[in-house]
Amino acid sequence: MQQKLATGAQGARAWLKQAETVLGNHSDRLDAINVFPVPDGDTGTNLYQTVRIASERAQSFGETDDIGLLLRDAAQTALENARGNSGTLLSVFLLGFAEPLVGQRRLVLQHLSEGLDRGQLRAWSALTDPVPGTMPSAMSAANEAVNRALEDSLRDVDLQSRAALLTGLDAAVEGTRLAVVASEGELDLLTKAQVVDAGAMGFLLVLEALKAAVVGSPVDEFVLEGFPGYAIQDPHIHAAAQAEEGVEVMCSMSLSPLDAALLRGQLDDMGESVIMSPLPDGSGEATRWRVHVHVPDAAPVLEMFRTFCEPENVTVTSLSAAQDCA
Repeated sequence: MQQKLATGAQGARAWLKQAETVLGNHSDRLDAINVFPVPDGDTGTNLYQTVRIASERAQSFGETDDIGLLLRDAAQTALENARGNSGTLLSVFLLGFAEPLVGQRRLVLQHLSEGLDRGQLRAWSALTDPVPGTMPSAMSAANEAVNRALEDSLRDVDLQSRAALLTGLDAAVEGTRLAVVASEGELDLLTKAQVVDAGAMGFLLVLEALKAAVVGSPVDEFVLEGFPGYAIQDPHIHAAAQAEEGVEVMCSMSLSPLDAALLRGQLDDMGESVIMSPLPDGSGEATRWRVHVHVPDAAPVLEMFRTFCEPENVTVTSLSAAQDCA
């Protein structure tokens, strides 16, 4: 049973289901320590809801031996319907992670390394103004840890073996955990609040879920015990924070490469937390993009979008209450 879980599309389904479960179990605590980029207390909820979409898509994908095709389809669906900064970035990562796995029937260490590398590169490139100490930093830490393992402890091991994959996963999880711990000192907001980055911690849980799926066991209930601000009695930090003004706008758009570059520049002028990532179903000269931005008011940015094309799947959410406005 363990070997089956470590291979192919069944392993991918198990991973996303484990991630859905563990993020659901920890969503309240992730919300409680959420202070970046805005203290709106929704990182855990957004990650859980986004991964649930990916998991549901994976379970209904149909029979396939191709782990990459299944993950790519699930990630694309998640990205089209992602929630918040954290859900968007995790979906972008999953989309990148899936790319080198297309055509593969079994997850091995080399695929893990290539997937982590492609996923973190996609996440960094989707951001206009990336900030160290956040989720992309944790993704890079996982990738670097696996690369070190390949160069050192795994030089004399059969890289196709399940043991090598588990060793790589152990390294990725430990590297990510260290990056999460370090995040408290990398951002002034986190240092002041005395917490680690909620998005980075959410990514740690996703990697723990992958490891659990390979091993064939659930994620340890106390996997995050001891992190600052994570005790059940600790307050939600955002409850005492000044309410953020503005809204989060997300949509999908079909854009040429030139229009995508122009749009990113205009979004940089109008707002913050700009994320733009291509979706893999584009055809011809236009490519579908998932777009995310924080702006003072939705109307001007939606009007600007329409000078390029009619945006699809639009959501507008208050930054102060994390509730849908339209």
